[in-house]
Amino acid sequence: MLSRRRPWAVARALLGNQYALMLEYRAEIALWALSGSLPFIMLALWSEAPAGAALGLGPEGLDRYFLSAFLVRQFSVVWVVFAFEEDALLGRLSPYLLQPLHPLWRYLAAHLAEQLTRLPFAAAIVAVFFAVNPAAFWLPHPGRFVLAWMATLLAFGIAFLLQSLIAALCFWSEKASALERLLFVPFLFFSGLLAPLAAFPPAVRAAALWTPFPYLIDFPARLLAGLPVPLAAGFGAQLAWIALLLPLVLLLWRAGVRRYTAMGA
Repeated sequence: MLSRRRPWAVARALLGNQYALMLEYRAEIALWALSGSLPFIMLALWSEAPAGAALGLGPEGLDRYFLSAFLVRQFSVVWVVFAFEEDALLGRLSPYLLQPLHPLWRYLAAHLAEQLTRLPFAAAIVAVFFAVNPAAFWLPHPGRFVLAWMATLLAFGIAFLLQSLIAALCFWSEKASALERLLFVPFLFFSGLLAPLAAFPPAVRAAALWTPFPYLIDFPARLLAGLPVPLAAGFGAQLAWIALLLPLVLLLWRAGVRRYTAMGA
């Protein structure tokens, strides 16, 4: 019984510790929440009559999509590569590797705790949005909300694994985060953060669907907004990307740790 309870006790303790740490930085986290207001800027641009009509969405559809994109982004943003790079450069990584807990669990707990801390600030921003634009108010269907929450959770998993893959490169390079910055450009264009994927030409849209980016924002945002979306294809693609990235992360991490310990020896 104790052996079965121990993982849950470790998870609760780790998450509680990280949540207490994040509460100390709640003012900074509030600024992070505000910095994710790019969807609202894009909403103002796409709300122009010719642009909005090109998307096939009315004013309410645009409001719901970009508000949903804001919420999905708030709870799927990942920064593990920057935290890991800093730990590697400052020497904090060595003690983590000596502990029985895999360091990635520590970073995962930090992200989940940061999301819990971010929740009230995101809710306040949504309340202000509805106060300024009451015509946009809507409550998603409970079933759609659950599906959107699941899609957002899977989007976070894809983003976490993708950045963990890049973070593992820190075992070979001190500036692996530069690769993450290169990936940020296609993420902006193909994730649905700047515009719904439907705004792109068919050929570009078809090519983008073979990347993980549309499943990070566009798919869960359309679910939450109540817009038409292929459920089976969307969830299938998210699970496929997780199944592809997880073994790659584990293999690259194992190779990196062997190199790191050999250099330390």
